Amino acid sequence: MSSPAIRTTVVGSYPVPEWLIALPSQQALIDATKVVFKIQELAGIDVVVDGELYRWDVNHPDTNGMIEYFIRPMGGIRSAITRSDVAEFRQLEGMGFRSAPAGVVEGEITEGTLSLVEDYKRARACTAHPMKFTLTGPHMLCKTLMDHHYGSRAEMAMGLAKALALQVAELDPEVIQIDEANITGHPDEAEWAAAAINIVLDAATKAKEKGVHLCFGNYGGQSIQRGEWRKLIGFLNALHCDHVVLEMAFRGYDELQHFAEDLDPRIGLGLGVIDIKVNTVESPETVAARIEAAAKIMGEGRIQWVHPDCGFWMNKRSIADRKIAALVQGRDLFLGRS
Repeated sequence: MSSPAIRTTVVGSYPVPEWLIALPSQQALIDATKVVFKIQELAGIDVVVDGELYRWDVNHPDTNGMIEYFIRPMGGIRSAITRSDVAEFRQLEGMGFRSAPAGVVEGEITEGTLSLVEDYKRARACTAHPMKFTLTGPHMLCKTLMDHHYGSRAEMAMGLAKALALQVAELDPEVIQIDEANITGHPDEAEWAAAAINIVLDAATKAKEKGVHLCFGNYGGQSIQRGEWRKLIGFLNALHCDHVVLEMAFRGYDELQHFAEDLDPRIGLGLGVIDIKVNTVESPETVAARIEAAAKIMGEGRIQWVHPDCGFWMNKRSIADRKIAALVQGRDLFLGRS
């Protein structure tokens, strides 16, 4: 069966079921992952995601394992944080979104015991549906660390990228997605950020498609970064990806004009049409109207994906499930009208 003109997916995280938190085990994790996949499959999502449930850490609920899960197993990074580390971290510019560093880099960064390969295999065994696998990118990770080794944040990002590249080289999902939520507020770092992200993208030779997700932060339903999409078009054009996955529903679609004019046509546009920062569930008509408004700006064929703005980790499951259903229904409504 051929793919629809606009495919649906979700960004990554799903609300951790309360029963998994209460009684965690490997079998419970597998069962929960199957539930997350089945919810998406029954809703009609074209490319499903595992929900990132295995990354959950009760000690770091504000980022749902987006940072610590990757940092702590890596070699060259000390994750036992001292009081003096915290004091030093708080003097660094642009680190106000965290109260303490995720780690201190004291040597060359290596894979350590991180094993995205096993994470992927466990999830892949839970569904026969086309699947996306996600990971946090090197720019985002480096912005949570203190550097006592490399001498520059750009070099530290490259160290992280090389470690991640070794992992993604063995993954073969339909889509691999790198998540970056800090670059949106720091377009001045675009050149070295893109170089590091491309190291990871270039290594993902077994994935059928490569995407990069960018948002302005989603910590407890709050935007963390202040910025404008127009300042990031050059950064997006430098990425070695097939499509971008962008936060749009929360911000509105006026900024799309910059994409219509300047985004490299080789890069497919993933459009956020579900606002995860509110509990109001969009109607299919609202979703269809958002796609239609964006299509009028972008032109025929430029929108390849529709999805929520970000992951669902902060929402209640009942809200997330209804938003997922509305996403597919709205896409279908738009395609039926177009």
